[in-house]
Amino acid sequence: MKQFAVLTATGRDRVGLVDEFTGNLLARACNIEESKMAVLGGEFAMIVLISGESEAVEEIITAAAAGKLSHHLEVSAKPTVSHATMENGRPYRIECVSLDTPGIVHAVTSLLRERNINIDELETETGGAPFTGAPMFHMRITTMLGPEVHVAELRSVLMEVAADHDLDIRISPIVPMAEE
Repeated sequence: MKQFAVLTATGRDRVGLVDEFTGNLLARACNIEESKMAVLGGEFAMIVLISGESEAVEEIITAAAAGKLSHHLEVSAKPTVSHATMENGRPYRIECVSLDTPGIVHAVTSLLRERNINIDELETETGGAPFTGAPMFHMRITTMLGPEVHVAELRSVLMEVAADHDLDIRISPIVPMAEE
């Protein structure tokens, strides 16, 4: 029977980490269903959803707990289930850009929580603005809006947050690319 686990792994960034890590998963007959990987500071971080037969997933979880899944990464593993999709859900992206100031992520995510809107993905980055080099903050959120969510109302309250925090916020539907 197919089972799932979420693995989190961090370690000093270096060439070959992903190759070694994914090789260990493959050697234990597990498949990567989804993953997010990035260099954060001097560390490399991964969040990976794996699947496999029960015995294989249990072996990964046991190896992670014993520190035997990787010599170069701190790994934790947790059993999970496959992600349930929302019936009649509409995929949307919320993007924010502003000068980097504390509290932006909290302000936007609090608003979503108040409206019972779940976050599927959230990504942030800070970089220098063109020409001035001022620290600019960029956040991207992917969510699935249920039929009870009125997009115009959500857009309106997001604009209030934008005014309060001097942000540029955009909410847009995620539409598939047209086939050629």
